[in-house]
Amino acid sequence: MELMKEKFAKLLLGEDMSGGGKGVSSALALSNAITNLAASAFGEQKRLEPMPADRKAKWRREIDWLLSVTDHVVEFVPSKQISKDGTCMEVMVTKQRTDLQVNIPALRKLDAMLLDCLDSFKDQNEFSYISKDDESQDGRKDDKWWIPTPKVPPKGLSDVTRKWLQFQKDSVNQVLKAAMAINAQILLEMEIPESYIDSLPKNGRASLGDAIYRSITDEYFDPDFFLTTMDLTSEHKILDLKNKLEASVIIWRRKMTSKDGKSAWGSAVSVEKREIFEDRAETILLVLKQRFPGIPQSSLDISKIQYNGDVGQSILESYSRIIESRAHTVMSRIEDVLQADAMAQNPSSTEVKRSPLRDSLRVSPSGKFPNAREEVEKLNAADNPTSMTLLDFMGWTVEQGENDTKKYLKDDIDIEAKKPPNIVTNKKISYLDNLVGSRSPTARH
Repeated sequence: MELMKEKFAKLLLGEDMSGGGKGVSSALALSNAITNLAASAFGEQKRLEPMPADRKAKWRREIDWLLSVTDHVVEFVPSKQISKDGTCMEVMVTKQRTDLQVNIPALRKLDAMLLDCLDSFKDQNEFSYISKDDESQDGRKDDKWWIPTPKVPPKGLSDVTRKWLQFQKDSVNQVLKAAMAINAQILLEMEIPESYIDSLPKNGRASLGDAIYRSITDEYFDPDFFLTTMDLTSEHKILDLKNKLEASVIIWRRKMTSKDGKSAWGSAVSVEKREIFEDRAETILLVLKQRFPGIPQSSLDISKIQYNGDVGQSILESYSRIIESRAHTVMSRIEDVLQADAMAQNPSSTEVKRSPLRDSLRVSPSGKFPNAREEVEKLNAADNPTSMTLLDFMGWTVEQGENDTKKYLKDDIDIEAKKPPNIVTNKKISYLDNLVGSRSPTARH
């Protein structure tokens, strides 16, 4: 109770503990509180292992406190009431705001699925991690040198463990795509702050630079070829390109809606051409989102979160962002193990190409980013559970009639096929139909 009092006191004070009224808005205070709670509860997921019980309990308890605010964010809806004399009257009653009523249960489910996924690694014993003190083993040689290196058997993982890991990766990927889509939709709905608009140059050429502007406005345009001409060798350069493209989209959009051609936002270029330029820039942003799902937060995203005054949107954005971040991290750790397994199977290869996350985040042929409604409904409709232990998976593969796996296991495990439980989620989940906004990425991953 004392801890809860302290948490909500900080929220009411807007993080200004002097009480001088210089604190941040309630929306930003809640967003920061959820972000900070996730950082303290999860830290950086370095291994595939269950979350410690005390930290899991802390996370569940305190996220419930912060999400409880959404129970009191309401809207008026018409309702019919019949009086004692039989007269039917229409009155306005309150109910939880629709976006919160739909999205909060879905995000809670995605959150629980990630915790269950980590719990499923409790009983596995085929791979471990090299200790930092073990100088006889080679550590990581990439930019994540502080992450422990997975250690697999000399001949690699068993076939059933490899399939189980791939199953876990696919399951977490569904969570990642749904969280990304929800977060992008929330950011899209947030208003663009005037301070961000005031900071923009007055035309797209100034924002993009001459070279990029000529490429986008050229008569023949191909987004994939365009990206081959860009320097995308570092996270900073990718983020810089994203910032320029987002700024140009907003500039062109304001020019198209400007009624006064002589105003600061007026333009001599035709509306039709400007629509084409805007569409091309948005296409490049979608491809960047597809190829680099871990890029940090853009200037537009940061500005929207900082100046957003809608408490409901702030909670949805921050909660979906930290779920997205955790799913991204868990997928990376799974890929570390799969990469170590591939290297064990092919020792002559000095470098094994890492399976990029973007392979599972492809933009659909229609040019749209994965739709959150579709992704979550896939999980609902699946006959297989989204998280199961290695032993559960062994039983599941046997039930599916994989005779080779059955032969491999029957001497060691008492096989009794059982159908895994179905996932139960709120069927009213619903979100992105057309993604144009920006993803909240992994600056915090």
